[in-house]
Amino acid sequence: MKKVLVLEDKAEIRQFIVINLKRAGFNVLEAETGEEALEILKNEDIDIAVLDVMLPGIDGFEVCKKIRETDKTMGIIMLTAKTQEIDKINGLVLGADDYVVKPFSPSELVARIDALYRRVDMVKNDKKEEIICGPFRLNFAQRRLFKNDMPIEVTQTEFSIMKLFLENQDKALSRDYILDAVWGEDYFGNAKVVDVNIRRLRQKIEDNPSKPKFIETVWGYGYRWKKDEHVEGN
Repeated sequence: MKKVLVLEDKAEIRQFIVINLKRAGFNVLEAETGEEALEILKNEDIDIAVLDVMLPGIDGFEVCKKIRETDKTMGIIMLTAKTQEIDKINGLVLGADDYVVKPFSPSELVARIDALYRRVDMVKNDKKEEIICGPFRLNFAQRRLFKNDMPIEVTQTEFSIMKLFLENQDKALSRDYILDAVWGEDYFGNAKVVDVNIRRLRQKIEDNPSKPKFIETVWGYGYRWKKDEHVEGN
């Protein structure tokens, strides 16, 4: 059964989330504090973590950061009461896959979690062994990205974006197409999440992120993966 960890310090909100997730068929574990969530994560195989941002002690951002230090495959959704763009970006930069702004409807949260679970599960169960493009190797068995045989730590969302690019090399992909392909057609957010994740991915794979060689911006449209025709293996 799909296992979700819900980290929320307000009992009424946490119970509201838990009840709706259980109704949707999820196995739900609860945590009231960041410290409690980290203890649960040590002993449970979690598919999706739903993390409230504003917490006393270890907050949701710190839990997200600690998860990503040891687990690149778990899906992470941040819950925030703030609408400032910086809070959404902070979570994504730390490795979150998505964010939901309070107040939210139960159907929205369940749809976001379900879409993220399908994406994580699809990557885990992809039967292809790997894709090789120039200096890059995307290994599906290990769910890891390598550049010149050196591992690059990526989240599941970044892994899915790389997979999409490497399967569509030299094709201009619109932001909406990337959003639908990676986050799912029922995603409630907007295409800004694509830009944030592309920026984060560039920081990891480009020699000079300010002058990207591989992920090109198609202004007013989206992005293109540019094959380096001079590199053996393309």
